[in-house]
Amino acid sequence: MNETMIYTVKEVAKILHCSPNYVYDLIEKGYLPAIKLGSVKILKKSLEQFLQDNEGKDFSDLNNITKLDNLTAREND
Repeated sequence: MNETMIYTVKEVAKILHCSPNYVYDLIEKGYLPAIKLGSVKILKKSLEQFLQDNEGKDFSDLNNITKLDNLTAREND
């Protein structure tokens, strides 16, 4: 098998260009499904589904997920 089917939190953070702590927050708040196999792992299909389901949403504040309004004004944030 050449294709990775399961990721570590650190790998997901790299893919999403965020910190591992942010990935743990996504998991703890129930946005990103995970499994614990020694350490926390995320299935590739779960990550892909999370991205598809949440396209067009602003996850800047995990306690207040909103629809993206003005993407161009926030591009440099």
